[in-house]
Amino acid sequence: MKPAPFDYYAPKSVEEACALLAEAGGGATVLAGGQTLLPLLSLRMSQPLVLVDINRIETLKFVSPSNGVTRIGPVVRQNEVISSEALKRSLPVLITAAQHVGHHQTRNRGTIGGSIALGEPAAELPATAVALGASIETRSVRGVRTIRADEMYLGPYATALSPDEFITSIDFPEWPANTVPLFREVARRPGDFALVGLVGALVIEGGRIARAGIAWFGMGSTPIKARQAEAALVGQSAASLDMKRIAELAIADTHPFDDRHATAEYRRTVGQRIFARTLSEALNQRQAA
Repeated sequence: MKPAPFDYYAPKSVEEACALLAEAGGGATVLAGGQTLLPLLSLRMSQPLVLVDINRIETLKFVSPSNGVTRIGPVVRQNEVISSEALKRSLPVLITAAQHVGHHQTRNRGTIGGSIALGEPAAELPATAVALGASIETRSVRGVRTIRADEMYLGPYATALSPDEFITSIDFPEWPANTVPLFREVARRPGDFALVGLVGALVIEGGRIARAGIAWFGMGSTPIKARQAEAALVGQSAASLDMKRIAELAIADTHPFDDRHATAEYRRTVGQRIFARTLSEALNQRQAA
């Protein structure tokens, strides 16, 4: 099929993009990587009146670690995230997550901002933003707004973004160089959306866990922060954790569902097992290093 008719604009400044979105009165859609949007347009599952392509806005293409925050522009390609030397030092967990997004060919076009804005519940990057405590800067003609990643997602493909605003930066707080990364996903095939996935990081100081950030993907209608497990981990000795109890707390925050790929019970059982295994393996590797 062919897309329904729409007006196409490629602004060269943030201000111009904001003006176009405001003029559209809710009838516009932002184009970044287009890996999800273009098929939806072709199937007429998305029929915007106006398409605002933000790829020519040079000020949205950056990776900038400074002052305890790593800021990433929304049109940075997923493969650029993977190859970024700055991110290898400041956010290795983000690189690991990005390596599991789609396939190499789709990552050449797919953007970090597009994935964060879409909010696919089984996708890696929205969950990573939630796990690591990212904040999302948006712009509109009304000004600048900041949305915490754990408050961004309201339901399947439903976000806190207003129709007249778009993402201008994803800001990740600093995690120390000795951070312990956590990542595991179960998918039917490489590149598929996860049936069950978890992502996060731990900071260990003096043998005890001083900071924890963990989130699930594929375990509910949005990315889900494992708040109970995070709270239980902080302050505990890394060498004597009750992995089974922590995994039970982690799974308690999820809301798995039945679909044609897996049952809720499968997701719950597998999630609990991979959580305990991933946490144990990560801590053992940290102690052996």
